[in-house]
Amino acid sequence: MVTLNSLRTKYGVIVSVVIILALLAFIISLGPEMGFGNNDPKVGVINGDKINYSEYLNEYETIKTYSGMTESTEEESNSLATATWQSLIGKHLLTPGFSKAGIEVTDAERMSMISGEHLSSVFYNMFADPQTGEYNVETITAYLQQISASPESQAMWSFINSQAALDRTLAKYLGLVKAGVFVNKLEVEEGVTASNESRKGRLVALPYTTVADSEVSVSDAEIQNYYNAHKENYTKLPSRSISYVVFDVEPTDNDMLEIEKKAQTMGEEFAAAEDVRAFVRKNMGTIAATYVNAAQLAEDEAGLLDGEQYGPVLKANEWVMSRAIDTKMAPDSVDLSHIVLDPTQTALADSLYTALKGGADFAAAAQQHSAYAATAQDGGKLGVMPFSALNPELAEPLASAKRGDVVKVTLAGSIQILKVNRADAAKKHVLVGTINIPVEASSATRRDVHNVASIFSVDGKGSLDKFNEAATAAAVTPRVATISQGDRSILGLTNSREIIHWAHAAKIEEISEIFTLGNSYVVAMLTGIDNSEYTPLQQVSSSIAQTLTRDKKYEVLKAKLAGSSIDQIASSNGVEVVAFDNVKMNDYSVASLVMEPRVAGAIAHTAQTGAVSAPVKGYSNAVVFVVDEITKSEAQTAEAEKVRLQASSENVASQMSVAALQSIAEIEDLRGQYF
Repeated sequence: MVTLNSLRTKYGVIVSVVIILALLAFIISLGPEMGFGNNDPKVGVINGDKINYSEYLNEYETIKTYSGMTESTEEESNSLATATWQSLIGKHLLTPGFSKAGIEVTDAERMSMISGEHLSSVFYNMFADPQTGEYNVETITAYLQQISASPESQAMWSFINSQAALDRTLAKYLGLVKAGVFVNKLEVEEGVTASNESRKGRLVALPYTTVADSEVSVSDAEIQNYYNAHKENYTKLPSRSISYVVFDVEPTDNDMLEIEKKAQTMGEEFAAAEDVRAFVRKNMGTIAATYVNAAQLAEDEAGLLDGEQYGPVLKANEWVMSRAIDTKMAPDSVDLSHIVLDPTQTALADSLYTALKGGADFAAAAQQHSAYAATAQDGGKLGVMPFSALNPELAEPLASAKRGDVVKVTLAGSIQILKVNRADAAKKHVLVGTINIPVEASSATRRDVHNVASIFSVDGKGSLDKFNEAATAAAVTPRVATISQGDRSILGLTNSREIIHWAHAAKIEEISEIFTLGNSYVVAMLTGIDNSEYTPLQQVSSSIAQTLTRDKKYEVLKAKLAGSSIDQIASSNGVEVVAFDNVKMNDYSVASLVMEPRVAGAIAHTAQTGAVSAPVKGYSNAVVFVVDEITKSEAQTAEAEKVRLQASSENVASQMSVAALQSIAEIEDLRGQYF
């Protein structure tokens, strides 16, 4: 019977498959400006609807409860926050928008999704048998019978239905978009030509670097005019800038000596321990998941097979020591077949086990009874498996198994009957327990570094100049970072969300508290707040100047590319003619010219042979060329190209249509100060 806990486990599929697919283009980060009203802070705006703190928090807790997702790591916390925001976008933008467009899921259609007549991926992912992949509506019926007295289960069922409806309405919307896509005759002809025609010839390329920067000049007015004409290329999100310093906490020589003494003492105790497994667990060590043989051990670990202790030895900034917990003589690999049964089918398992040990046809039994469809139809064949790949529950009964042996094993979630089709000669294998002692700074060292950071945070207050002066005195180098709206981390800093939260509420030249990030202390100062719609000219003027300089260099080189023949042009410029071959319309490079799509396109569109082309302004070169030969084939037919283009166009339209919904909606993500 399906339980709420089992659905929680499966709900992760909804988060990753349904919501993410539905809202792929809506992972929006539009930032932190807080609004307050009725004591319920505004944390966002979606499609004009105000998203209050309470609504976001309720949705967050709902997703967390139903999915089983945790906040134990920064990555998991980010995933949970993203799933919450996506779910809210579905409620406030997608669902009402589809409804206004007349795209709805009727009760009859919902019932057909549940029944499997028009199966929904949501219901399938939640209720299908994980072992057989079979979807049975009776499973849902049984679940519904048990939820009447459970408000939590009823809420879960309501949520599943809402996600199934969103998934289906999105599919309908995308279906309408696809239905409006068509490929015209000219597109097909162009595609056939691009696939079937290639060109061979020669070219002369003059790199822009051959013109000295001093030969051309770009004025401020030209940069301003270019910026004004291309301003839409410089749109940006509101952002905040910080300067910060990092005080790394590294173990001192004394710390290293103390840790080495600790490792040596523990190593002696480890060697004397009679119950190796208990000692490993007591000292927070790890026990390997599988047995290993000599070939799978490092050369210096080979003694583990003979009962010797490995280590303590310093490896990758930690002291490591290992001992064998268990030793088995077992084949390096076994060829297995299996029958998988439900854990409730104990009587059938016993009956089959007895019959198969007596010589019954294993393949026929697997085909008839095994619940694992992937292998059942092939007589239950699993194939050859290394002994080291078997978990301990399987390793124990199979260690001494011989060809033809049949064993029965009860695993989590199933009963398995296995037949050994072949087994290698037995070799020694060990199950290894390992204890790791990290080399890290002592509490005294951490306190000393924290004191240095504390002095810095006092001396650096007041202004950016004081901040930089204090950094010089503390022998640390200030770093800078720009935090855009919606950012949840700072590149190069782990677990940096706390700094981002601080930056959202800080004032210009305000210095932060001391943040503890892993093995470092960080102190930051807010240096700028930029809420403008476009990147300021001064930040992009350098790249604009480079573009304009390249354009002017092209004009200089264009005059040098005049001539009656390609050889004469090459000779007059002291360069060699470069041959090219098999250039097609969709190429990005030509011969030795890398990333020159303009040049490739110009060559591919040339219909005349033997004539010197007009100069082409490439990305890195000014180029002229001659096409000597045009080769045509019939590899791609018009019909095949039409099918290809139609599929490609439908795919692009589906993706861009969701992005289009985003672009026309009013969406602001203002969660940064709180989450």
